[in-house]
Amino acid sequence: MKKKILVADIGGTHVKLLLSENNQRQFDSGPNLKPREFVKRFKQTVGDWKFDAVSIGFPAPVRDSRIIREPKHLGSGWVGFNFAKALGKPVHLINDAAMQALGSYHGRRMLFLGLGTGLGSALVWEQTLLALELGDLPYANGVIIEHAVGQPALERLGKKKWMHEVIFAVTQLKRSFIADYVVLGGGNARFFHHLPAGIERGENRNAYRGGRRLWELDRGSRRKKWRIL
Repeated sequence: MKKKILVADIGGTHVKLLLSENNQRQFDSGPNLKPREFVKRFKQTVGDWKFDAVSIGFPAPVRDSRIIREPKHLGSGWVGFNFAKALGKPVHLINDAAMQALGSYHGRRMLFLGLGTGLGSALVWEQTLLALELGDLPYANGVIIEHAVGQPALERLGKKKWMHEVIFAVTQLKRSFIADYVVLGGGNARFFHHLPAGIERGENRNAYRGGRRLWELDRGSRRKKWRIL
Protein backbone atom coordinates (compact mmCIF):
# COMPACT_ATOMS: atom_id res chain seq x y z
CA MET A 1 0.00 0.00 0.00
CA LYS A 2 1.42 3.39 -1.02
CA LYS A 3 1.95 6.08 1.56
CA LYS A 4 -0.37 9.07 1.37
CA ILE A 5 1.96 12.06 1.21
CA LEU A 6 1.08 15.63 2.13
CA VAL A 7 3.36 18.15 0.42
CA ALA A 8 4.04 21.52 2.06
CA ASP A 9 5.59 24.09 -0.28
CA ILE A 10 6.72 26.98 1.94
CA GLY A 11 7.24 30.26 0.07
CA GLY A 12 7.92 33.82 1.06
CA THR A 13 4.27 34.81 0.53
CA HIS A 14 2.21 31.64 0.96
CA VAL A 15 2.44 28.10 2.30
CA LYS A 16 0.79 25.70 -0.15
CA LEU A 17 -0.41 22.35 1.15
CA LEU A 18 -1.10 19.62 -1.42
CA LEU A 19 -2.68 16.24 -0.80
CA SER A 20 -2.88 15.55 -4.54
CA GLU A 21 -2.21 17.47 -7.73
CA ASN A 22 -5.70 18.97 -7.56
CA ASN A 23 -6.37 19.05 -3.81
CA GLN A 24 -4.66 22.16 -2.45
CA ARG A 25 -5.04 24.57 0.43
CA GLN A 26 -2.86 27.45 1.53
CA PHE A 27 -2.23 30.11 4.16
CA ASP A 28 -0.13 33.28 4.24
CA SER A 29 3.53 33.19 5.23
CA GLY A 30 5.75 36.31 5.17
CA PRO A 31 8.47 37.81 7.39
CA ASN A 32 6.62 37.12 10.66
CA LEU A 33 6.12 33.38 10.10
CA LYS A 34 8.12 31.38 12.63
CA PRO A 35 8.14 27.57 13.01
CA ARG A 36 5.67 27.38 15.91
CA GLU A 37 3.20 29.56 14.02
CA PHE A 38 3.74 27.41 10.91
CA VAL A 39 2.87 24.24 12.85
CA LYS A 40 -0.23 25.86 14.34
CA ARG A 41 -1.50 27.09 10.96
CA PHE A 42 -0.58 23.79 9.31
CA LYS A 43 -2.66 21.76 11.77
CA GLN A 44 -5.58 24.17 11.51
CA THR A 45 -5.55 24.02 7.71
CA VAL A 46 -5.28 20.24 7.24
CA GLY A 47 -7.08 19.01 10.34
CA ASP A 48 -9.58 16.94 8.33
CA TRP A 49 -7.00 15.42 5.93
CA LYS A 50 -5.66 11.90 6.35
CA PHE A 51 -1.99 11.37 5.42
CA ASP A 52 0.95 9.17 6.40
CA ALA A 53 3.96 11.43 5.89
CA VAL A 54 4.97 14.97 4.93
CA SER A 55 7.36 16.40 2.35
CA ILE A 56 8.41 19.98 3.06
CA GLY A 57 10.00 22.32 0.54
CA PHE A 58 11.70 25.14 2.48
CA PRO A 59 13.09 28.45 1.11
CA ALA A 60 16.60 28.23 2.57
CA PRO A 61 19.63 25.95 2.26
CA VAL A 62 18.87 22.41 3.45
CA ARG A 63 21.41 19.62 3.89
CA ASP A 64 20.62 16.05 5.00
CA SER A 65 17.02 17.09 5.71
CA ARG A 66 18.16 19.90 8.05
CA ILE A 67 17.86 23.66 7.56
CA ILE A 68 21.35 25.12 7.76
CA ARG A 69 20.59 28.84 7.35
CA GLU A 70 17.68 31.04 8.36
CA PRO A 71 15.37 31.99 5.45
CA LYS A 72 15.54 35.49 3.98
CA HIS A 73 11.82 36.10 3.69
CA LEU A 74 10.38 34.38 6.79
CA GLY A 75 10.77 34.83 10.54
CA SER A 76 13.59 33.29 12.59
CA GLY A 77 14.04 30.09 14.59
CA TRP A 78 13.97 27.56 11.76
CA VAL A 79 17.52 26.21 12.04
CA GLY A 80 17.42 23.03 14.10
CA PHE A 81 13.62 22.89 14.24
CA ASN A 82 12.29 19.31 14.45
CA PHE A 83 9.38 19.15 11.99
CA ALA A 84 8.74 15.42 12.48
CA LYS A 85 8.31 15.84 16.24
CA ALA A 86 6.15 18.96 15.89
CA LEU A 87 3.88 17.49 13.21
CA GLY A 88 3.79 13.95 14.59
CA LYS A 89 4.52 12.43 11.16
CA PRO A 90 7.60 11.23 9.25
CA VAL A 91 9.05 14.18 7.32
CA HIS A 92 11.34 14.63 4.33
CA LEU A 93 12.75 18.18 4.26
CA ILE A 94 14.37 19.69 1.16
CA ASN A 95 14.96 23.11 -0.36
CA ASP A 96 11.74 24.32 -2.01
CA ALA A 97 13.31 24.93 -5.43
CA ALA A 98 15.00 21.52 -5.29
CA MET A 99 11.64 19.87 -4.60
CA GLN A 100 10.04 21.60 -7.59
CA ALA A 101 13.07 20.72 -9.70
CA LEU A 102 12.74 17.05 -8.77
CA GLY A 103 9.12 17.14 -9.91
CA SER A 104 9.92 19.06 -13.11
CA TYR A 105 12.82 16.96 -14.39
CA HIS A 106 12.41 15.02 -17.64
CA GLY A 107 15.94 14.08 -18.58
CA ARG A 108 19.32 15.45 -19.63
CA ARG A 109 20.74 18.51 -17.79
CA MET A 110 18.08 20.81 -16.34
CA LEU A 111 18.40 24.14 -14.54
CA PHE A 112 15.37 25.04 -12.44
CA LEU A 113 14.68 28.67 -11.52
CA GLY A 114 11.84 29.63 -9.20
CA LEU A 115 10.43 33.12 -9.71
CA GLY A 116 8.78 34.22 -6.49
CA THR A 117 9.62 36.53 -3.60
CA GLY A 118 13.26 35.81 -4.39
CA LEU A 119 14.96 33.41 -6.81
CA GLY A 120 15.01 29.68 -6.11
CA SER A 121 17.37 27.45 -8.06
CA ALA A 122 18.51 23.85 -8.53
CA LEU A 123 20.44 21.81 -11.08
CA VAL A 124 19.47 18.23 -12.05
CA TRP A 125 21.46 15.75 -14.15
CA GLU A 126 21.97 11.97 -14.31
CA GLN A 127 20.00 11.08 -11.15
CA THR A 128 21.70 13.91 -9.24
CA LEU A 129 19.87 16.86 -7.65
CA LEU A 130 21.90 19.86 -6.49
CA ALA A 131 20.16 22.72 -4.69
CA LEU A 132 21.70 26.10 -5.53
CA GLU A 133 21.57 29.63 -4.11
CA LEU A 134 21.92 31.58 -7.36
CA GLY A 135 19.87 34.44 -5.96
CA ASP A 136 22.99 35.56 -4.09
CA LEU A 137 25.08 36.01 -7.24
CA PRO A 138 26.28 39.59 -7.86
CA TYR A 139 24.37 41.48 -10.53
CA ALA A 140 24.41 44.90 -12.19
CA ASN A 141 24.52 48.11 -10.13
CA GLY A 142 25.85 46.40 -7.02
CA VAL A 143 22.79 44.25 -6.25
CA ILE A 144 22.34 40.49 -6.15
CA ILE A 145 20.44 38.75 -8.91
CA GLU A 146 17.28 38.04 -6.91
CA HIS A 147 16.83 41.79 -6.44
CA ALA A 148 16.65 42.07 -10.24
CA VAL A 149 14.20 39.23 -10.91
CA GLY A 150 12.27 38.68 -7.66
CA GLN A 151 8.89 40.08 -6.65
CA PRO A 152 10.24 43.51 -5.54
CA ALA A 153 11.77 43.97 -9.01
CA LEU A 154 8.44 43.13 -10.66
CA GLU A 155 6.74 45.80 -8.56
CA ARG A 156 9.51 48.33 -9.21
CA LEU A 157 10.03 47.81 -12.95
CA GLY A 158 6.55 46.86 -14.10
CA LYS A 159 5.75 43.60 -15.86
CA LYS A 160 7.18 44.34 -19.31
CA LYS A 161 10.63 45.52 -18.19
CA TRP A 162 10.77 42.85 -15.49
CA MET A 163 10.05 40.08 -18.00
CA HIS A 164 12.84 41.37 -20.26
CA GLU A 165 15.25 41.36 -17.30
CA VAL A 166 14.25 37.81 -16.35
CA ILE A 167 14.78 36.44 -19.86
CA PHE A 168 18.22 38.09 -20.03
CA ALA A 169 19.26 36.67 -16.65
CA VAL A 170 17.86 33.20 -17.37
CA THR A 171 19.60 33.03 -20.74
CA GLN A 172 22.95 33.84 -19.13
CA LEU A 173 22.44 31.29 -16.35
CA LYS A 174 21.48 28.60 -18.85
CA ARG A 175 24.70 29.24 -20.74
CA SER A 176 26.78 29.30 -17.54
CA PHE A 177 25.52 25.90 -16.34
CA ILE A 178 25.60 24.35 -19.82
CA ALA A 179 21.98 23.36 -19.26
CA ASP A 180 20.02 21.62 -21.99
CA TYR A 181 16.91 23.42 -20.82
CA VAL A 182 15.61 25.69 -18.06
CA VAL A 183 12.32 25.27 -16.22
CA LEU A 184 10.81 28.46 -14.82
CA GLY A 185 8.69 27.73 -11.77
CA GLY A 186 7.35 29.74 -8.87
CA GLY A 187 4.30 31.95 -8.73
CA ASN A 188 5.57 34.63 -11.10
CA ALA A 189 6.30 32.18 -13.93
CA ARG A 190 2.60 32.58 -14.79
CA PHE A 191 3.37 35.84 -16.60
CA PHE A 192 5.36 34.06 -19.32
CA HIS A 193 3.21 32.69 -22.14
CA HIS A 194 5.88 32.71 -24.87
CA LEU A 195 9.45 31.72 -24.03
CA PRO A 196 12.66 31.32 -26.09
CA ALA A 197 13.72 27.85 -27.19
CA GLY A 198 15.28 25.91 -24.33
CA ILE A 199 13.24 27.66 -21.64
CA GLU A 200 9.92 26.23 -20.51
CA ARG A 201 7.35 27.15 -17.91
CA GLY A 202 6.88 24.73 -15.04
CA GLU A 203 3.56 23.54 -13.68
CA ASN A 204 2.17 24.11 -10.19
CA ARG A 205 1.69 20.37 -9.73
CA ASN A 206 5.44 19.78 -10.07
CA ALA A 207 5.97 20.66 -6.40
CA TYR A 208 3.58 17.84 -5.48
CA ARG A 209 5.33 15.44 -7.87
CA GLY A 210 8.69 16.33 -6.35
CA GLY A 211 7.38 15.83 -2.84
CA ARG A 212 6.09 12.38 -3.75
CA ARG A 213 9.32 11.42 -5.47
CA LEU A 214 11.22 12.05 -2.23
CA TRP A 215 9.43 9.06 -0.72
CA GLU A 216 9.54 6.93 -3.85
CA LEU A 217 13.33 7.06 -3.64
CA ASP A 218 13.40 5.50 -0.16
CA ARG A 219 15.18 2.23 0.56
CA GLY A 220 13.46 -0.71 -1.02
CA SER A 221 12.55 1.19 -4.17
CA ARG A 222 13.48 -0.57 -7.39
CA ARG A 223 14.25 2.73 -9.05
CA LYS A 224 17.82 3.87 -9.49
CA LYS A 225 18.72 5.82 -6.36
CA TRP A 226 19.08 9.58 -6.68
CA ARG A 227 21.89 11.57 -5.16
CA ILE A 228 20.53 14.67 -3.41
CA LEU A 229 23.42 17.01 -2.71
